[in-house]
Amino acid sequence: MTFNLKPFGALLCATLLAVTCRADADDKTYTHKQVVDDFEVLYQSLIDTHYNPYAYITEAALKNKYLTLKQQLTAQSYPPLAAINVFQQLVASLNNGHTEIDFPAGPYVDYAEAGGTLFPLELVFEKGAAYVRADYSDNPKIAIGAELIAINGVPIADILQQIYPLISAERTYFKNAKLEVYTFPRYYWYAFGRQDNFTVSVRTENGLQSHQLTAIPVIDGFEAKKDEILRAQQELTFYPRAAYLNPGHFSGKLAQYQQFVDQAFQQINAAQVDNLIIDLRNNSGGDDAFSDYLVAYLADKPFKWHAEFHLRSSALLKRDTEQKRDLTNPYWRSIMTHEDGARYAFEFEPYTPVPEQQRYTGNVYVLVNRQSHSQASVTAAQIQDHGWGVVVGEETGDYPTLYASQFQYPLPNTGITVKIAKGYIVRVSGSEQQQGVVPDIAINDHLLDNEDEILQGLLQRLNGEGGE
Repeated sequence: MTFNLKPFGALLCATLLAVTCRADADDKTYTHKQVVDDFEVLYQSLIDTHYNPYAYITEAALKNKYLTLKQQLTAQSYPPLAAINVFQQLVASLNNGHTEIDFPAGPYVDYAEAGGTLFPLELVFEKGAAYVRADYSDNPKIAIGAELIAINGVPIADILQQIYPLISAERTYFKNAKLEVYTFPRYYWYAFGRQDNFTVSVRTENGLQSHQLTAIPVIDGFEAKKDEILRAQQELTFYPRAAYLNPGHFSGKLAQYQQFVDQAFQQINAAQVDNLIIDLRNNSGGDDAFSDYLVAYLADKPFKWHAEFHLRSSALLKRDTEQKRDLTNPYWRSIMTHEDGARYAFEFEPYTPVPEQQRYTGNVYVLVNRQSHSQASVTAAQIQDHGWGVVVGEETGDYPTLYASQFQYPLPNTGITVKIAKGYIVRVSGSEQQQGVVPDIAINDHLLDNEDEILQGLLQRLNGEGGE
């Protein structure tokens, strides 16, 4: 099953291509009736289709959120951005990271092509504070790593409270992780619209400072310069006391991925290294067909990536399944044979390990950070729970016991796509505790930059240079 947080760069590129082919991109609007009708459909579909819509919000609170937002729908027409904004606020109130309406890439591209501008500082969020990760302004006085205190006199904590309703996540820690991926400048625009000048207050080792900043062009000033946080790439490197393996995202072409993993473990085993480091940081996740193929080189018995896997069938899911899926597959067939609304357990066959002579039998360390998403988080928990490796880094933003197994459907009038969690997955240990994968060895990933505190910290331990 597929669980992943798509890197925004891929989403943006696809949207740029689509917009160039769309003649009415700039003047498209929805009528009041279209928006209200779709809002009603959205509310009912969340209730009828999500595996457990009341997992993190009460039925009364969700209804109250729906009624409050619906009362605000008073305009005669709505541009796509405004409709997506209010729809996502309802969806995000479920507090489930796998139930969402994507960041409005189409309106964002329209805004960019019309000469739009953005706030020029990219931020990360650590221990209740916001820090400057990158500065795209023309002000050389703002230090990377400076703490951002306020924008235009508004405390950053108050600004975040206006942004959080637009981000689907179980908790603030995960909202912040997603905000780091999709970036603060984009979401500041999403929440507050265009602003061209800013007064920022920052704190450095020299104390509190105030700076004037000018907004930057979306394309040339930001998109062309920024890097992607979800940047996992296939890599095999040998250090004096360890092999380092980054399998990349658990998605793409499966045959190519399998070839890379096979060749990597052939080299690792030939080198007879005592320690293997598997890097699942900055990883968007993906499909268990990829992750299980990797884990099969560590496993000493047939295994699953979960203790329990549950699904909820529904009319919308059946329609999607009938149109898009292979109904000879028992998994998809089970959805069609259960009544609408039925919740049921589905049993996958255990995955078979590689032959013993191909297995890696040394010490395994799995690197994670708050940007180990979806299947990456699940896989780290899987290895940890089976006792096949030691997890190193910081707690993941995503839960390894989670409402996921996402599918999507368009709303009938606006065509806005809704992604929803149709399943509930319990990690291998059976724990249903609401927390991410907690590392066995904790090392903070400060600023999510090129200074690799986690990997270097582990290598120092393996080299006997510090730690326990």
